[in-house]
Amino acid sequence: MKQTIRFAFYKSIPVLLGYVFLGFAFGLLLQEAGYSFWWALLSSVIVYAGSIQFVLVDFLSGGTSLPVIAVMTLLINSRHAFYGLSFVEKFRRMKTYPYMVFSLTDETYSLLCSLKTPEGVDEKKAMFFISLFDQLYWIGGSVLGGVLGQLLPFDMTGIDFAMTALFVTIFVDQWREARTHLPAVIGLISSVVCLLIFGGNNFILPSLIITVGLLMALRNRIEGRIEKRPERKAEEA
Repeated sequence: MKQTIRFAFYKSIPVLLGYVFLGFAFGLLLQEAGYSFWWALLSSVIVYAGSIQFVLVDFLSGGTSLPVIAVMTLLINSRHAFYGLSFVEKFRRMKTYPYMVFSLTDETYSLLCSLKTPEGVDEKKAMFFISLFDQLYWIGGSVLGGVLGQLLPFDMTGIDFAMTALFVTIFVDQWREARTHLPAVIGLISSVVCLLIFGGNNFILPSLIITVGLLMALRNRIEGRIEKRPERKAEEA
């Protein structure tokens, strides 16, 4: 168990560096909107949805109705329905299945997709602890931001770039480890095309639909490339 926990913590360090800063920014925004750090704690424990939590600050400040908040949350986080498809069977075999579904954020999904457990590490437990650590990082950052926001003034210019840097780091790591880059290329091209057509606020969902459709259509070709190409570690050896 100790080896599994150490492994999960090591793998979650990139998310730690991003989530603490992003959670901190969320806590500051919530405090500036007039809500104490207890609201940051409650939101990060119950909601834990990243971008929607930042939008939630405006919703709470503007007195938005619950039905509108529910619909907006569904639309903004609809991409998670695509993420979950690749983990449905694996999560179902875990005792922590409900929590794994709840905690599947963008960054956690990226870590779990590229997860390769060494000998002596339980894969299911490692996945659980990675998910748990990621949420704890977000909770800690948001509470810290809420607390310090009440005590010290902060200039938050540029702090949201931490999430962009985190995505770039994870993408580069997966690109280096992948045995075929076709899925990544398809995703990049689909995203750029949809960004140009639908704009920055509406491109995520259509790009996901196109990407998933193309990956399903090219599934046999992609699997063939993976089977023909050996593991990178074997190549290096």
